[in-house]
Amino acid sequence: MSEAVILEAVRTPFGRRGGALRDTRPDSLLAHALRGVVHRAGLDPHKIEDVIDGTVTLAGEQGANPGRLGVLLAGFPVSVPGVSLTRMCGSSQQAVHFAAQAVAAGDMDYVLASGVESMTRVPMFTDLSLGDPAVIGFERLNPELFRRHEIIHQGESAERIAERWGIGREELDEFARDSHHKAHAAQQEGWNSELIPIPGLSPESRPIILEKDEGVRSALDEDRMRSLKTVFRPEGNGVVTAANASQISDGASAVLVGNRERAAADGLRARARFRARVVVGSDPTLQLTGVIPATERALKKAGLAITDIDWFEVNEAFACVVLAWARETGADLDRVNPWGGAIAHGHPLGATGAGLMAKMLAGLERTGGQFGLQAMCIGHGQATCTIVERI
Repeated sequence: MSEAVILEAVRTPFGRRGGALRDTRPDSLLAHALRGVVHRAGLDPHKIEDVIDGTVTLAGEQGANPGRLGVLLAGFPVSVPGVSLTRMCGSSQQAVHFAAQAVAAGDMDYVLASGVESMTRVPMFTDLSLGDPAVIGFERLNPELFRRHEIIHQGESAERIAERWGIGREELDEFARDSHHKAHAAQQEGWNSELIPIPGLSPESRPIILEKDEGVRSALDEDRMRSLKTVFRPEGNGVVTAANASQISDGASAVLVGNRERAAADGLRARARFRARVVVGSDPTLQLTGVIPATERALKKAGLAITDIDWFEVNEAFACVVLAWARETGADLDRVNPWGGAIAHGHPLGATGAGLMAKMLAGLERTGGQFGLQAMCIGHGQATCTIVERI
């Protein structure tokens, strides 16, 4: 079989909801990431055989196959196809998996995996609400689902995870503070080499270039953090707040996957190889704990132990997800999200998977690490996990 390798990986800085990227359409965000990764790699876009886009809310400005629209807006040859998929929060990580599988099978030599989400312009559940702001999503689901499973909001799942693993509010808030501190340190040191700047707007609507993640805070108001009310259990017996959950954001990302021999012949440098690509189903009620079996399965496939991993990217959908995962896997938290995570830099749903892959690869190269593991929890009980080895 052909060996699939990562040749380049980039992401835009992630903007806050209603922030610097508020006037940028999602298909334009995606086009920017696609152009950026091809430019960095030095690849002739005529050689791209497919673009696989991961987007969660495929509706409105994110409808009509943004993968193909992004290709056209990027100025690529019309011969380059594009497709969009959704595996909810794991969408663009799944796009990376599909790209690698196409190359490994020998079907293609170069595939772009990508993701985009403008949560400002296309809010969550737009695909289920059909334009009715009174509908938040669950009302459109098949009633038979509720007879077969206890379908609840992810926030309530997070509360139950915190209860099951005995994780209190103070521990969650401390984790959130650390996420911001680490992300801010990475910004100050200029470590985020995966970022490609993008035009945006200042709060006063002046044109700017967004060069770093907008949601990262250099300092947190500890008193305000402690005073925040719990979101999903407003009666006061909860622990999940806006501060210890991921930020709603806008952004795009792209990963160029190629055949190693063909890339070498074309003068391109392979940056990482794949050691494992995994997707699992898990309890649809707790729904966010799939990262635990996904990690275990990926390690087994790769023939590695948790202690062999130099860099972990575990999506911070909620702080309790990462903390429960760490307790079950025994991972060293000092190696988890070393440059901060979604609590600090945000979680533009479809863009996060490929974006974390780009960040992890940049981190491995900067620190000289060998193995990286990325895991993402997914709504309705799934998880994706990837292990890469730096070349």
